[in-house]
Amino acid sequence: MAIVSSGAGRNTPRRQPAATPLLDAQQAPDETAARPEDGLRPKRLKDYFGQSELKQVLGIAVKAALSRGDALDHVLLYGPPGLGKTTMALVLAEELGVSCRITSAPALERPRDIVGLLMNLQPRDLLFIDEIHRLTRVAEELLYPAMEDRRLDLTVGKGSTARTRSLELPPFTLVGATTRAGSLSSPLRDRFGLIQRLEFYGQDDLESIVARTAGLLGIGLLPAACTQIAGCCRGTPRIANRLLRRVRDVASVQGATESIDALLVADALRLHRVDHRGLDASDRRLLALLLDQYGGGPVGLDTLAAALGDDPATLEAVVEPFLLQQGFLMRTPRGRVVTQAGRDHLQADLAA
Repeated sequence: MAIVSSGAGRNTPRRQPAATPLLDAQQAPDETAARPEDGLRPKRLKDYFGQSELKQVLGIAVKAALSRGDALDHVLLYGPPGLGKTTMALVLAEELGVSCRITSAPALERPRDIVGLLMNLQPRDLLFIDEIHRLTRVAEELLYPAMEDRRLDLTVGKGSTARTRSLELPPFTLVGATTRAGSLSSPLRDRFGLIQRLEFYGQDDLESIVARTAGLLGIGLLPAACTQIAGCCRGTPRIANRLLRRVRDVASVQGATESIDALLVADALRLHRVDHRGLDASDRRLLALLLDQYGGGPVGLDTLAAALGDDPATLEAVVEPFLLQQGFLMRTPRGRVVTQAGRDHLQADLAA
């Protein structure tokens, strides 16, 4: 499989031969082998831990497409960040044995950007668009016939001399990823044949992910340490791998990378102000402000943002969701309120 990362259609590199995988346009294959961090993403569905229902649905779709010799139907993956939407797109390309072209919606500002990508697709190629909910209206209009009829409609000329020219496209698969599925327009969303949500990961799956990453990074992680990291990563593999790297840094300084225990993990997490439930400094700061200055609430979002010196949108999109999931915070018509569970957790954390 060849992977081409592209921010625009102009000067898009041609598809590389399947025998020479391309992870980055400026990175040689031998450099890839020298950097284990670049190979943390699973390559096949069997190596992709968690999301069992998603894997079952996509596995059937992949086998059916291969048996027909046709392109996989268009796929929309949505859910919170860090759950593996990009990784799943790369896995699908690997399973199908095709190239994967990677871009993001903000990079497709002009019509020629999306036209360039579509014109350079080879039969059955996979085109991955991240943050697809941020596509411009013009880009969406170009994608409609491309997705449905494998046709690209171009307007040539201006004014009275303008005419429409249709170009036939090879069969391809569009994989869109978004954290805000509700922001997609109905015409675009309805053109995806497979619409799947990625859920937060359970403890067992996260432990498997942490153990696999530790093996790829060449560090020895004891079972208790693996469990501890998996328990404080908010159900998100991206956070689990990030915390494991921070633990590796501390272990490297102490010369203990061959046998990392729970005590070392606790020291590393404490250094980065992450507690055993995954709350970081921003989370505890919000809870502490609500309890100390406002008696636990209710307090409006704008008031909290002003008191914390943060942007209201950042609090609402980044800090609050995990506290709401854990039952530490409630949103009421009058504002934010700390729950009893939130009080107990913060008091226990302060006592420790």
